[in-house]
Amino acid sequence: MTVKIAPSILSADIMNLERDVRAADQAGADVFHIDMMDGNFVPNMSFSPSVVEGMRRVTDKPLDIHMMMENPDAYVKPVIDAGANTVLIHAESTQHIYRSIELVKSLGAKAGVVINPGTPLETVKELFPVIDRILVMTVNPGFGGQKFIPGMTKKIQRLDQLRQTAADDNFDIEVDGGINDETIVQCAKAGADIFVAGSYLFNGQEGLKDRIDGLRSMAFDAER
Repeated sequence: MTVKIAPSILSADIMNLERDVRAADQAGADVFHIDMMDGNFVPNMSFSPSVVEGMRRVTDKPLDIHMMMENPDAYVKPVIDAGANTVLIHAESTQHIYRSIELVKSLGAKAGVVINPGTPLETVKELFPVIDRILVMTVNPGFGGQKFIPGMTKKIQRLDQLRQTAADDNFDIEVDGGINDETIVQCAKAGADIFVAGSYLFNGQEGLKDRIDGLRSMAFDAER
């Protein structure tokens, strides 16, 4: 499997966002994870399509847009036009998740579905053949710096088992929430491919490169 480390800019210094993005890019980030929150679907507000556009100007790395909002379809085209590579939509945020996935793909981006800690995998199983990625939330969405929910490891493992049993289910498994030097090992062993890390990367004492390289190495070793 391919290990990818995705710094979450929610934990970067908002007053020095360009500096932190450039630093993470140079330190070896594989993907940038951008949370868009509307204050309704989750009790917090964050970035807009204009931030995506600004980041596109300072990095060539893929931009991974995590929509934590009601009516996500209204923002799909603006974020893709701004430079998004992947759009991730919560299964819980719309009654028509299949239509939302089709919309993303029709505009030329990769499409993914997100499931909260309490959402069963069966809720999105019918989407497996048409999505590029599933993001498993390992904390309750809305805020950075939360602790990893231990029971999510088994959920990731079940998802990986389902992926392996169907030839046409070729999606990546991404994890988001509480990822650090301990939890990344658990998630990698369970079958995850992409690891979103925020506080651990941007609030750490060591340099970004050491932390990104360290997480990647731990994940690789755990998958062997």
